[in-house]
Amino acid sequence: MATLLNARDLSKTYGTHTLFTEVAIGIAEGDRLGLIGPNGSGKSTLLKILAGLEDSDDGEITRRKKLRFAYLAQDDQFDDDAQPLSTVMARIQGGAGSAGGGGLDLETRAAMVLSKLGFEDLHQPIASLSGGWRKRVSLASAMVNEPDVLMLDEPTNHLDMETVLWLEQFIKQARMAVVLITHDRTLLEAVANRVIELSQAYPGGTFEVKGDYSEFIRRKDDFLDSQATQQQALAGLVRRDTAWLRQGIQGRQTRNKSQVKDTDDRRSQLKDIKDRNNAPKRTATIKFDATDRKTKKLLAAHHISKSMGDKKLFDKLDLMLTPGMRLGLLGPNGSGKTTLLRLLAGELSPDSGSIKKADDLRIVQFTQHREALDPKMSLREALCPVGDMVEYMGNSVHVAGWARRFLFDPSKFRTSVGDLSGGEQARIFIANLMLQPADILFLDEPTNDLDIPSLEVLENALTEFPGAIVLVTHDRFMLDRLSTDLLALDGQGGSKDYASYAQWQGDQPKRNSGKDRPTTNGKRKQPSTTSTKLSYKLQRELDSMEQTILEAESEVETFESQANDPAVIADHAHYGKICMQLGDAQAQVRKLYDRWAELDAMS
Repeated sequence: MATLLNARDLSKTYGTHTLFTEVAIGIAEGDRLGLIGPNGSGKSTLLKILAGLEDSDDGEITRRKKLRFAYLAQDDQFDDDAQPLSTVMARIQGGAGSAGGGGLDLETRAAMVLSKLGFEDLHQPIASLSGGWRKRVSLASAMVNEPDVLMLDEPTNHLDMETVLWLEQFIKQARMAVVLITHDRTLLEAVANRVIELSQAYPGGTFEVKGDYSEFIRRKDDFLDSQATQQQALAGLVRRDTAWLRQGIQGRQTRNKSQVKDTDDRRSQLKDIKDRNNAPKRTATIKFDATDRKTKKLLAAHHISKSMGDKKLFDKLDLMLTPGMRLGLLGPNGSGKTTLLRLLAGELSPDSGSIKKADDLRIVQFTQHREALDPKMSLREALCPVGDMVEYMGNSVHVAGWARRFLFDPSKFRTSVGDLSGGEQARIFIANLMLQPADILFLDEPTNDLDIPSLEVLENALTEFPGAIVLVTHDRFMLDRLSTDLLALDGQGGSKDYASYAQWQGDQPKRNSGKDRPTTNGKRKQPSTTSTKLSYKLQRELDSMEQTILEAESEVETFESQANDPAVIADHAHYGKICMQLGDAQAQVRKLYDRWAELDAMS
């Protein structure tokens, strides 16, 4: 594959803090490059440097002539009230340049990209979109100029599972090279053909493996084992050198300058390799405090129902939490996962049904938005609001030692929480939760912004927690490893139990094929088979509407299949025609649903 970009000897320092030095990295056509590393190693900064958005302190980057980049930051930035960027189409047109497009006008290019990403209403307000659909708008803004390299920084943050699966397929089928920073190990396994870890554990600051994430882990373990063995061998040589240097006068007379120099070199090498071998050990120490309650039934919910406005989130839901149970919640954004957590915690009341809790039940919650953290508070105050000591599992721990447990240097105690990274804020939140003995942990997206080493430590801590856990996460690896039970909410009031993530995933094609599409007002209608008001002609139209819609949706699926065909995509003219036909077919389906709702209301 042809090389698109080649970087050598890149270094970056902020103040007195060095992120990385002498980093070398290349990007070629067809790359699906996963960039990983501990929090604070400089992954996001490196990605911006490669994209030309920031400058390195040292080093050189060679890019192919007229190379086009598209960069997506971790957080999507939208001003919902700004004009004229208030709608999906306006956002794409307002953010697009003139490059790319194969000669097609901007509006046609934008319509083609949005149709491919699943948008039906191209003029839908940005403010009405969920986080997952906003991520698609950001992708469309990046793709409209047909970039050669697409750079994604933590693209799965705040996405529901369905959108993560969609993103996985999108990356697999993308025509451009893709570089992504992610802690989603399942996503890396599915899409990456190269993995690079940015860490001080390696010579040159990086370790690269061609292959998927499993191959990377195998090769990484082999390398680190070899490096540890190398340290032991070098330490033996240095001990021998030290003994030689300590010999008496007669020994000194026989020394030569080259031997002394070799001794100094080996000492320097030993120091470097010790520093590298110690680097991977910088992970937070996480262990949740449990009450050791012996009660078999901690919480029981019987026939609970909850609606928000006109939307039924779940109906007549039963569940029971017992010690050792780890319940994973699945469902699209807006299906009620967070609402269910708040309801079980007692923050909300069910519309119907009952929730019974064990006496003096202690619940600890991790909220995805981390509202409890005051951005103006200092790091020291966030970790220890009063005095110099925290109480953890019956012992007093000094705040400096408590901070180091979560990888914070006490020299940064005056730093405001708002100035810390997302990963650092997540570690503060976990530190606060660990101080509270719990019977049940409610965890709403605890993996956001955590690096892979911290995720692995968190997983081990949750596995060892003896109480009950209810977990909402888009991290499929964690969900599959931890969950003893799964509950899926469908966003339409229904729910279903699953024994494993694989069982849920296998059920998705069947469930998706049976879904009806929303009408323009967002409500879904079921067909009516009886009527007392409709004329004979209208009743026949209503009776045949379901079959008519099925045929129209079949036509949409045909055009969608053609729009995803690489051969069609390569032919811009034909691809544009297919996208237009797809848009017309989707519009026809919407009209049929509107008509169905109208007839059903008349009956």
